[in-house]
This record gives sequence, structure tokens and C-alpha cells, in this order.
Amino acid sequence: MGFILDGLDTEDYDRAYTDRQLIGRIVAYFRPHTRKMVLVGVMLTLNSAGATAGPILISAAIDLIRETPSTLLILLAAAGILLVGAAGWGFNYVQQWFSAQVVGDVVLRLREDVYQATITHDLSFYDEHASGKVVARVTSDTQDFATVVTLVMDLLSQIVLVVLLTAWLFAIHTWLTILLLAMAPFAVAIALSFRRVARRVTRQARRVTARINAQIQESISGIVVAKSFRQEHAVYRTFDDRNRQAYQVGLRRGLTLNTIFPVMSVASGAGVAILVYAGGVASRGGRLSAGEWYLFMQAVGFFWWPLMNISSFWSQFQDGLSAAERVFALIDAEPRVIQEASEPLGQLAGHIQFRHLTFSYDEDEVVLPDFTLEIAPGETVALVGHTGAGKTSVARLIARFYEYQAGELLIDGRDIRRLDLKAYRQLIGVVPQDPFLFSGSVRDNIRYGCPGATDQGVSEATMQISNGDWLADLPQGLDTDVGERGASLSMGQRQLVALARVLLRSPAIFILDEATASVDPFTELQIQEGLEAVMRHRTAIVIAHRLSTVKHADRILVMDHGRIIEEGTHDQLMARGDHYAQLYDTYFRHQSLDYIERVVELDSASAEPLLRN
Repeated sequence: MGFILDGLDTEDYDRAYTDRQLIGRIVAYFRPHTRKMVLVGVMLTLNSAGATAGPILISAAIDLIRETPSTLLILLAAAGILLVGAAGWGFNYVQQWFSAQVVGDVVLRLREDVYQATITHDLSFYDEHASGKVVARVTSDTQDFATVVTLVMDLLSQIVLVVLLTAWLFAIHTWLTILLLAMAPFAVAIALSFRRVARRVTRQARRVTARINAQIQESISGIVVAKSFRQEHAVYRTFDDRNRQAYQVGLRRGLTLNTIFPVMSVASGAGVAILVYAGGVASRGGRLSAGEWYLFMQAVGFFWWPLMNISSFWSQFQDGLSAAERVFALIDAEPRVIQEASEPLGQLAGHIQFRHLTFSYDEDEVVLPDFTLEIAPGETVALVGHTGAGKTSVARLIARFYEYQAGELLIDGRDIRRLDLKAYRQLIGVVPQDPFLFSGSVRDNIRYGCPGATDQGVSEATMQISNGDWLADLPQGLDTDVGERGASLSMGQRQLVALARVLLRSPAIFILDEATASVDPFTELQIQEGLEAVMRHRTAIVIAHRLSTVKHADRILVMDHGRIIEEGTHDQLMARGDHYAQLYDTYFRHQSLDYIERVVELDSASAEPLLRN
């Protein structure tokens, strides 16, 4: 059995909720709809009363017609049953209409809450958890939460029906009703015995669904790599393994949830047999008329079905509670980036100070141990070093994407943890190595950081990059559709769009994360011109990958294992002949030779400004 559940462990933010806690959270979502719920309850009562009235009319008609046969009585009985049925249909329609409204509103609010929580989680959360699994909780689990709502509505209806039927049965025959009620706890005990196993298997089913969603999303996102290495079969094999695992888990879940009704049917059949015998004895002894016996057995039939539904409710309820549990766990996930206050910013000069700061992504390895650095307002600082030196971590901490564990990070002399985070990030511009573009036009993506920007403002931002010449390569200029994740544009064009997006924002602090690492010489020249415009009079942190973005920096910091081992200007560091010079010789110089080889393929007019850099 272990291989079936392999890989279905809980996420680290999952937590165990009791039924009382979950029901309390669910009730809180219903509270704003109290009036509608009261109306639904009234309709449930009337509908249940209508359901019991039909057999009562038939029973009374049997006894009356048996004593005084009459066509008129038969017609009146038929008319009465027809009216009761029509009234029941009307009550049910009103109940279903308002129930649908309540269910829709509750699910809408829940999905809004979980999505709001999802987009506010820290970047570390997404580093640790597959996005496909998160998506499954936002979509599938919130939709399945509606099952809980529907079951609650049905439960209320069944409870009202059982109460009315019990009163009716006592009116027919007291001792037979007591006998029936004496058997009811056995049905409830049988149903409750399925409760824990039902919760367990439904939780496992949701985990395996989330795992499949994550694998599908990862496969589609990386389909280009899979096809490049001819790994389509391996991707399918991975999916097939997980799909078969889902089949096994789903089979266990189906068998568990579907076993209860046959068991309950056997129990109810035994109970009916006992009541038939006891009723027959009472009827033969004259203590029960034929019509009353018929009425009682009809009522027993009506009684067992809602009682079975109530009894099985907890097993079915676990399915919805498992969905609710996963959704609430995502909402309740503890943030790691915690702001101690939300102080207003005002004008931001861009003075950055790291004071003995310690940072790690997890408990196993410290990325920045006792890190100290001061960046003056308006200064351009380049960070260089081998992969894993901690360059990107410094930039991410400045952007407040991650929480540090010790020390201080001050912005304009103020603790970054006390700033209004939303306002602070409005004053930061980040251009990553692999920029993300949303579906829509180039214009929409440039305006993304400033939704209120005018078309003229967008155009002015694009003109700051190579005088807007790069737009000529786009089929429809600013109205060009970028496709999914920017797939319709080249990497260089995506970088130019991302740079224009930052220019439009006019940030006080600018972070460039190896933005020219994967572009051609022409695009690098355009980006370099845009960078000069962005970094002018602004604090800039440049994670350098190309010499052209390093040599013009006010200060170059050489990092190794989270520590600054050397700093100075390009000329100073080259003259010193130490770590930076070695890094330059082994990395930048070889890169520059390759760069020049590509440049000489250009015409002289285009090559001249590139060679100057």
C-alpha cells in the first residue's frame, strides 16, 4: 500500500484542523447570508411538510373510501395530492434558487480570499512549493468546497424531514415508532465508523490531483526543452506513473465512500423486516388499521432514506472538509516576510545600508553571513562573482522579497521592516535576467507597473531606449501581441519591454539582474543606452554578467560565499591584479573576445559604438 501513497506527503504549511474548527470557518462564510438562509430553512420545512402530506392524504383516503366508497372522495383525494405536489415543487424551486445564490456567493468570497492570500505570499513560498499544487487549491479545492455547502443544505432538509416524520409516526403508532427509533443509532454508528477513513482517502485524492496538476504545468512550461532533448516519452512516462497513482488512490476513495450505502441498505432492510413483522402482528390484533399500517410503512420508507443520508453525511462531508482544509491551510500559511509597521515613505533618496546582516534560504546553508555594505544615494554598484556568491540574494533583500534572520537593512536610515511595503516597492525597479511578460500587447506590459499611465507616457518611456528604434522590429509596434509569457518576442525584445516598464515607473532604486546575459550585441547596445537613462541620478545595483555593465559602475564589489572580498572601480581593481583581475581574465576577457567576434560581423557604423563600450 505504501507505493500507492508515495510522494503524497503534506506540504510544510499544511495543518490539521478539527471538524469543529473547519465548520466554524465555514459558518463564518455563511453569516452574511443569514436572511437568505432563514428563507431557505422555511422553504425546507414547507417542502418537507409537503413530502409528508401526500402519504397522509393517501392513508386517510384509503380508510374513508373503504368505509364509504365515493367517486367524489377519490377526486378530492387526487386533487389534494396534486395540490400538495405543486406546492412542494414551488417550495423546492424557491429553496434551490436561494441556495444557489448562497453557494455561489460563499464560493466566490472563499476564492477571493485564497487568491488574495496566494498572491501576497513571499517568493520563498513559491521557491518551496510547486505552482501547479497551489493552483489546484485555488481552483479545484475551492470548487469542491461547494460540495460542503450543498451537503449542509441537504442535511438541513433531511433533519427537518426526519423530525416531521418522527412526529407523524408517533401519531400513527407509538410503540412501533419507539422500535424504529431504537434501531436508528445503529445506522448512525455504522456511518460514523467511516468518518476517519473517508477523511484520509479524500485528502490523499486531493494531494495526488495537485501533484498531477504540478507535473502537467511543469511539462507544458518546459515542452521546448523536452522536445530539444527528445524526452517526450520520459515526460509521458512520468505523467503515466502519477496518473496510475491517481487511479489507485481514486479507486480506494470510491470504494470507501461507496461502501457505506450498501452497508446502510442492509441495515435498513433488516429494520424494515422487523417493523413489517411487528406491524403485521399489531394489525392482526386490531390495534392498527390497514390504512394506518400502510401509512406507517410508507413513513418508514420515507424515514430511512433521510436517516441514511444524515448518517452517511459525515463520510461524504469529509470530501468537502478535505477541500476546505487544504484551502484554509493555504490562506493560513505563515508569511516569512513580516513588516513590523507600515510607515509612509515620502521621497526616497536611495541610501542603502546592510549592517551585520545574516540571511539564508533554509536552515542548512547561510548565504550571507554577517554581511555589511553601504550604498550612497545615486551610486551605481556592480556585484560580480562566481555563481552562488550571493549577488542575487543582496538584490532580493533590497527588494524585500525575502526575510533576513539577523542584523539590519536600512533604507534612507530607516529599518526596511517598518516601511509601507507596497509604497516602497512602487519606488523600486527590477529588470531580471529572464523577464516575465503577461498576455496582451507590448503597450499593456509596459504600463503594467503604472496602470494609470497615458499612451504618451508609455511612448516617452520607449523613446528613452535607443530613441525607440527597437519598436520598428515589432510587427505592430506597441500594439504587438507578446503571446503567452512573451513567447512572440525574442529574449532581447522582452528585455527591452521590461526595461521600458521600469523607465515608465521612474524608480528611486534600480536593480539589474544580469539583464544582458542572453541578448545579441545590437540589443545589448539598446539596453545599455536605456540603462544609462535609468541609472542616471538613481541608486543602482547591477548584478554584472557582461563587461559593458561593469566597467562604468561607480564601484565594483567582488563577492565570494556571501562576503565582499574586494571593491573599487574597474581601473583600480585591474591595477591591483587580485580577485577581480583574475575574474576578468578567466571570464570577462574570454567573453569580450567572443563579443568582438560577433561585432565584426556587423557593418562598421553599427559596430563602432559597440566596440567603444
